[in-house]
Amino acid sequence: MKEKIHPNWHPAARVHCACGSTFSTGSTLKEINVEICSACHPLFTGTQKFVDTAGRVDKFNQRMAAAEKKKSEAAERKRLKDEVAAAEA
Repeated sequence: MKEKIHPNWHPAARVHCACGSTFSTGSTLKEINVEICSACHPLFTGTQKFVDTAGRVDKFNQRMAAAEKKKSEAAERKRLKDEVAAAEA
């Protein structure tokens, strides 16, 4: 086996979660940052949590709101057009 090809092992690496929880584990990295850990994961807590890392939920809600607004504006234009046509007849 070749010598000096393996990374250094840190038996007390610190893991920091986005929820604020920290714990130690063995790793080749000294510190690890994670978004979900066993303290906040829905499987372990029994509660539902949405992880919105890139604003995807917000972007989706904005697209849906824009589509709904466009749909209501089109309906309003059609209603006004029908009123004008009825007034001319």
